[in-house]
Amino acid sequence: MKPTLTLYNTLTRRKEEFQTIHPNRVGMYVCGPTVYGDPHLGHTRPAITFDLLFRYLQAEGYKVRYVRNITDVGHLEHDADEGEDKIAKKARLEQLEPMEVAHYYTERYHKYMDMMGVLSPSIEPHASGHIMEQIDFVQRILDAGFAYESNGSVYFDVEKYNAVHHYGCLSGRNLDDIVTDTRTLDGQSDKQHSYDFALWKKASPEHIMRWRSPWSDGFPGWHMECSAMSTKYLGEQFDIHGGGMDLMFPHHECEIAQSTAALGHDSARYWVHNNMITINGKKMGKSYNNFITLEQMFNGEHEALEQAYSPMTVRFFILQAHYRSTLDFSNDALKAAEKGLDRLMKGIEALSKSKPAATSSFNAAELAERCEAAMADDLNSPMVISALFDYVKIFNSLADGSHTATAEDLETLKATVNRWVFDILGLKDEKAATAGGGKDLVTPLVEMLLNMRLEAKAAKNWALSDQIRDQLTAIGIRVKDRKDGFDWEIE
Repeated sequence: MKPTLTLYNTLTRRKEEFQTIHPNRVGMYVCGPTVYGDPHLGHTRPAITFDLLFRYLQAEGYKVRYVRNITDVGHLEHDADEGEDKIAKKARLEQLEPMEVAHYYTERYHKYMDMMGVLSPSIEPHASGHIMEQIDFVQRILDAGFAYESNGSVYFDVEKYNAVHHYGCLSGRNLDDIVTDTRTLDGQSDKQHSYDFALWKKASPEHIMRWRSPWSDGFPGWHMECSAMSTKYLGEQFDIHGGGMDLMFPHHECEIAQSTAALGHDSARYWVHNNMITINGKKMGKSYNNFITLEQMFNGEHEALEQAYSPMTVRFFILQAHYRSTLDFSNDALKAAEKGLDRLMKGIEALSKSKPAATSSFNAAELAERCEAAMADDLNSPMVISALFDYVKIFNSLADGSHTATAEDLETLKATVNRWVFDILGLKDEKAATAGGGKDLVTPLVEMLLNMRLEAKAAKNWALSDQIRDQLTAIGIRVKDRKDGFDWEIE
């Protein structure tokens, strides 16, 4: 019997038993990218966190509708109320149509997510394709009395909402704290209070992205798209809403307020947030100008990188930390992840070559039990990886004969590895360089040299044997001699 899945619910600040609204069907909405630049390392944390959850729920037999939005309008420079839309700004500077910018970077995002092993969501709605839904949602909030029109813009009345509900329930803030922390920005004279936020903005004459509405030619506020699109595709109440911890306030706080004002209740039952990737203790992101794009990660062309790192190395690096803990970038940590991933894949290769015996010298079912218990405990991927590494020792021992397993137990282990390493963790074997349409050229070349070394040893040509081993070691390939042949791994 599998353990019950628990998730940490940010709204209640505790782990809760996960229960779906509809048995065996899960609705999950995750805030996706704003497509005005290349995806960077910070973008990969939420993508991989919720890809892990998506994969795990599917592996557990749930039918999952995973909605991940694309923000291609309504994302402004400051607090989503003032400033210039980031996509419109880039389009103006590069003399392009805004949708050219959005399409180009959306395609780039898809390309890099595919390289990272991130599955496509069930639905990927664009904010620009759901303007009418957002206008309708704004009207519902106006009709409920929690918003007001001012000079063609519509603002959410935070104070009026807070008198009936609790604005700040997700982030733990109260209105007095928000008043103290709110900056006074130019152009906020249309608001009744500085902390009110835009549901719809009247476009200035030079603003490129604009749509007609009952209030003005303008565009929706940043927060509005998620409330409108999540409920359109998942219903007025759904199971999981996810995103990075940096979105908790104000974005997700505003979403809760909008949805509660329009619907009478929050739309999401579980709010799940991943923590940040940091560099020198500071959040990695464009606003801090300390980000590393995925393209730079993969080609090594960034001053903070000592070498290039493969997509699976980056994925493994992220999975080695619990999604709610911070993850600090360092070359040492990435190099360790690279070696660890190679060790895991070499162990799996050793398992594939193992031959059955009459008896088993270990409990083959224990690995699956440990992985299941870890993942069911708030997606504890580090503990899943720890269990797998414990069994890598057994996999290698099976290959050299110091451990034995029956044919049935070998199949159990192989099925467990396929389920957890490939299906749920989403890892791929990248130990060898690829060329010629993805064909592995390194493995046959290394094994040809090692077979030559075996022949040299059989002929007692120790000089040639040592020369082959030393030259392979020099390029980062460690050779392990076994009584029935050899094994090797990339260090």
